[in-house]
Amino acid sequence: MSQAITRKDLSGPMTNPLAGRILFATDFSGCAARNWEYVLFLGKTCGAKLDILHVLEFQPGMDPDYDVNRMYLEQLRKQAVQQLDELVNLAALTGISAQGRITQGIPSQQIKEVAKECGAVLAVLGTHGWTGLEHILLGSTAERVVRGAPCPVLTVRMARAGAPPPESAVSGPIRIQQILVPIDFSDCSLDALEFAAQVAEQFKAKVTVLHVMEPVTYGLDFTIGHAAERDKKRELIKARLAELTRALTSCGVTADRVLCGGLPVDSILDRARVQASDLIVMGTHGRRGLAHLLTGSVAEAVLRQARCPVLTVRSPKFTPEHRRVVSAEARQPSNIDGSMGLR
Repeated sequence: MSQAITRKDLSGPMTNPLAGRILFATDFSGCAARNWEYVLFLGKTCGAKLDILHVLEFQPGMDPDYDVNRMYLEQLRKQAVQQLDELVNLAALTGISAQGRITQGIPSQQIKEVAKECGAVLAVLGTHGWTGLEHILLGSTAERVVRGAPCPVLTVRMARAGAPPPESAVSGPIRIQQILVPIDFSDCSLDALEFAAQVAEQFKAKVTVLHVMEPVTYGLDFTIGHAAERDKKRELIKARLAELTRALTSCGVTADRVLCGGLPVDSILDRARVQASDLIVMGTHGRRGLAHLLTGSVAEAVLRQARCPVLTVRSPKFTPEHRRVVSAEARQPSNIDGSMGLR
């Protein structure tokens, strides 16, 4: 069994992962108000600066120099400037430095480009949580951003304009006291755990590390040996979860662990509901194209349905002075496969 870092290997507090620039992408709709509340909360508690982005949506193939299109875009730009100024002033009233940005193009592409340009440590945007045929036809800007953003992405479930809030829409006072981190022992899920530990220390929150063992379908050759092998695997997973939990607690982060069986998405959502999670932190490989179409994404399915905000982490950039919670040794391959498949 690999060894995780213990407290004696560490010195000083963990770095604040959100002490930098936060990019807030908004369409100024009424349902984006909750996102704004989270942005102000994070900006104030983490000492972050805000870049408030509005994208004038203009699809490829349309001629921006065509008179009617040019007049249309100019009108949208004037309205956006006024609304951005209002948000910048509101941020200033709470002591947060902010600046507005307007770009033109496809929202998901522009959000990723601006996040990279301004060196954002976090991008915040909403998701309507479309599912089924509606999701297939309309897609999601949030999901496209999650797959390719150069920084972690916080998505907040919103109600659609003119519709009553769904049961799973985020409401009530903002707090981050309970953080759920689903892991499958892949590098991306351990990176998410590393990031979650930093967030937990910043907000003095508790971290629950969750692993889901998916059901196994046996053929006609089912034997006691299969059951014994699964029991052995369960014990190895329990030991690994205990190791990771000890690594967190040795760093001063309150943590516990949960091992359950079932389908990953359902189990994650159920656990988040049972323990009233304020935040789910998940790793994602950011697959696109055919690979994404064939394998899907647990992270994206969760962010469409979760009652609390979901923070997806893909290839996080930790500062040089960051002290690791999960050691390099703890990341070595083991005989535990990533049965949850966060993708």
